[in-house]
Order: sequence, then structure tokens, then C-alpha cells
Amino acid sequence: MNYKPLTQTDIDYIAAICGRENLVCGGEVHEDFSHDELGDLHKFPELLVMPENAQQVSKILKYANENLIAVTPRGQGTGLVGGAVAMHGGIMISTARMNSIIELDQHNLTLTVEPGVLLMEIAAHVEQHDLFYPPDPGEKSASIGGNINTNAGGMRAVKYGVTRDYIRALEVVLPDGEITWFGGKTVKNSSGYSLKDLIVGSEGTLGFVTRAILRLLPRPAKSISLLVPFPSLDLAIETVPLIIQSKAVPTAIEYMERAVIENSEDFLGKKFPDSSADAYLLLTFDGHTREDIEKDYEKVAHICLEQGALDILISDTQERQESIWSARGAFLEAIKASTTEMDECDVVVPRNRVAEFVKFTKQIETEESIRIRSFGHAGDGNLHVYLLRDSLSREVFRERLQKSFARLYRRAGELGGQVSGEHGIGFAKRQYLEEIAGDVQLRLMRQIKQAFDPNNILNPGKVV
Repeated sequence: MNYKPLTQTDIDYIAAICGRENLVCGGEVHEDFSHDELGDLHKFPELLVMPENAQQVSKILKYANENLIAVTPRGQGTGLVGGAVAMHGGIMISTARMNSIIELDQHNLTLTVEPGVLLMEIAAHVEQHDLFYPPDPGEKSASIGGNINTNAGGMRAVKYGVTRDYIRALEVVLPDGEITWFGGKTVKNSSGYSLKDLIVGSEGTLGFVTRAILRLLPRPAKSISLLVPFPSLDLAIETVPLIIQSKAVPTAIEYMERAVIENSEDFLGKKFPDSSADAYLLLTFDGHTREDIEKDYEKVAHICLEQGALDILISDTQERQESIWSARGAFLEAIKASTTEMDECDVVVPRNRVAEFVKFTKQIETEESIRIRSFGHAGDGNLHVYLLRDSLSREVFRERLQKSFARLYRRAGELGGQVSGEHGIGFAKRQYLEEIAGDVQLRLMRQIKQAFDPNNILNPGKVV
């Protein structure tokens, strides 16, 4: 589709809506807004605008729709698939000024927020009221709007689920400018198609989220982590299905290798609590009494030792917890700092196939001669596999990357998996979605996109 380039008339019209001080034009747009954390994909919007409410977003979208101008929604830009990159120029709408916490409803255990509120701000706010917003992606500086649009998961998904499970309602501006609500504060809803759930995970291609009502839970009183060293990654990963079968329910089950831990140590400038093993499982248990937690973690500890774990390191103080989890939280940045360029395979496979897929990554590393580092959410089958350029030329890296990705995603499909567990499709992973999703699903997705956005102005070039 041919989109209309912006003219001074267009810019003046949008300035009248939002105020000229809240927009940046052309060459004045900062380089940060040309990419997300994918890094290798750079495209500048013609206009960056920062509205403050749904009414301003509505007027911008209505104008863009009538004039066939491409629009790219933008949160904090922490995505990894090019989802917030303006592939067709046009207008980029930032949620930076839409950052208010509107209402904490303790009767219904909900929190109403604007899309620019950061995940860390939500956690701090509800904690003051002894409440808890469970989704826990690694990037705490991400905005809730971005989390909603990618259906972010994170480390607590094993027990608590993902973002979609905690969205009660969304205020959405449709591409033609109409403002509507999907969902409400009710706990149950069987009233027709769940349009709210179509918006969650749609990566800004169906509508622009301007408010969200989040579901909260009572905050668990206690939390204990186990750091479990294993002599090999295979042994660690193969233990995970046994933990799941035990009916003990950890909040998180993460796997990590020594090489990634060493990257984290270098990046943070401090030692990991243990460096005696080649691989680790990191498990967290939470609950309302220490006795309940101990029943679960003692059962899991016994399973791990039976499977060949070298030790069970119990982290039951705030200081120890922070020491371990700060290292885990730094893995992505640490890997990035260890190389010249990287790209990620964010697959999800059934939990009983995780070991097979991790072994396959080692095979790819050898056969395609490309360094691979991985870690991930072993408890829900979501694996983060990073392919690193190091000293390879860009051309050689691109060639090996494409061959490796094709094999990795194909193998994920063969194991009953999907292209993305939580980072989305964006621009970078579209071809792999096409290969795994199949004709029927792709046709339906495209028809849904057409129903919401017939002029294809909203985040074009993404997902489908």
C-alpha cells in the first residue's frame, strides 16, 4: 500500500490537536525512536507525537485513516522484534505522556492505568496496598501498554499465567478514531466474542490501547528461591517435567548455563552466589505461610537431588533473593554486551519437549558455526535463544542467522511449539509465523486485521 507522505499541513493539523511542544518532526526525531531493542532494524517516523489522552489519539487516528497515513504505536521501545519501528514512516504515537495510575479499586481488586505506566511503577503502587500484579517480564522499565500488546509473560507465568489473564478491560481507539471499551470489571463474561482478548497480543495492529483495567491478587506473604546446580544442562532441563508432575507449583522455574552467568558477572561486576556447576535451575515458591512453601520446595528439592543435582542452595532472605534475581534480570543485557550484534529466537514448546529443543540449539551452534547463548522459562517452555555475531562479518552473520533461524523455528513447529512465547512477531518474525501458523490461521488473522483496520494504517508491516 502507498501511504501519504506527511506535509506541513498534516503537521500543523496534529500540532493543533496536541500542541506543537508535544511533537518532533523529521531530522529532529531522536535516533532512539528509529529502532527497538532488536537493534539492527532502523526506520524513522516522519513525525513523533506525544498525546495526553484518548480524545487526542482519536483525532490523530481519524485524520490518518482519512488521509492514508501510516501510524506506529510506541511505548518504551523495549521490544525485540521491531514491533515499534515505523516501517512506513508516517506518524509515531508515543504513550510517554499517558502515564497516570487512575484508580485502585479495592472492592473489585482492579487497577486502572494509562498505557505509558511502567511495570515497575505498577508493582510499587499496588504493593503499598498489600496487593500484587503477577505478570513479571524481565524488563521492568517496559510500559504496560507494550506488555498488553505483546501479551508479555515473564518468570512467574508457571504459576500465575501471562498478561492476558490479568486484563479485565481495555479502552481502545480504533483506526477510524472511534473510542470504545472491551470488557469490564466483571469477573465473568460470556457475552459474545472476546474482543478484549483479540486486542491483547495484537502488537498495536488492531487498535490503540488508551486505558487498561488490570486484575490484582492479594500479595503473597512469603517467597523463597532455590538455586540448584547440576553437572550438565541436559540433566537440569530433564528434571523440569518431573517437577511439574510432582504437583508442587513453583512460581518460576528458570534454567541458566555457566557461560551466561559469567556474562552477567562481567556485566554487573559482582559474583553470582554459586559458580561451581555448568548449569542451574532457579525456582521460586511463594505463599501465605512458610509452612506451605516448605512443603512444596522440600518435595522439589528431593526430586532434584534424585536426578543428580549437586546441591540445593536455599535463598530465604531479601539480600540473597536480590543477589540471585538481579543476576538473572541482567542476562539479556549481559549477553548483548558480550558481542557485536545479536538476534533472538523466542520460541515456546511443550514443557516435556524443552530438553529436546535445548539439545537442538547445541547442534545448531556446532553445525552452523555461530555462537549461541540461551536461558529461559523452563517451567512454561518459553526459551530465549540468542545468536551472536561476535567477529563475523555482517554478511556472514546474516547468512548463518537465517539458516539457523529457519532450522530452529521448523524444529519448534515439529515439537508442537510456536514462534513466540512472549516477545511477539513484529516485523522480524513474520516469515516464521507464516511457516508455522498455516494457511487457515493466517487467513483468519488477515481477515481480523481487515475488519478492524480496512485501510491498514495501524502498525503496517507487522504480524501478518
